[in-house]
Amino acid sequence: MNKVPMTQQGAEQLRKELDYLKFEHRPALSEAIATARELGDLKENAEYHAAREEQGICEARIRDIEGKLSNAQIIDVTKMENTGRVIFGVTVTILNLDTDAEVSYRIVGDDEADIKANLISVNSPIARGLIGKSVGDEVSIQTPGGIADYEIIEVQYI
Repeated sequence: MNKVPMTQQGAEQLRKELDYLKFEHRPALSEAIATARELGDLKENAEYHAAREEQGICEARIRDIEGKLSNAQIIDVTKMENTGRVIFGVTVTILNLDTDAEVSYRIVGDDEADIKANLISVNSPIARGLIGKSVGDEVSIQTPGGIADYEIIEVQYI
């Protein structure tokens, strides 16, 4: 299977979630199932069925996270020399040449992307248009709203 790029921070977040699910949530669900089982008839026991369903969701999420971590290629840009080029994991500040609006994005893996936190997927149109470019370059990017022109103001390897 192909390796999927992931930042160091993204991998840490997944490991934290995995630890929580395995060592806190899973035992709590086992207790809830045992308690519900003591209530009697399992056919009509809503608490039992709800706990079992939640257990299934928890186990699926654990498998999902373990799969993502096993296929992750963790890239730590803080250990790389800042060449001013836009690569996976950097924070890039761009200026919209039409509106003079300045915005910073961090280019991350698909699972880490959160536009509200200015984390964009490496596969997004903006990231694909910026990858490989350098500070001072002007790029035209096809967005859902049409073509937008940007200038790369700053690239940070943080």
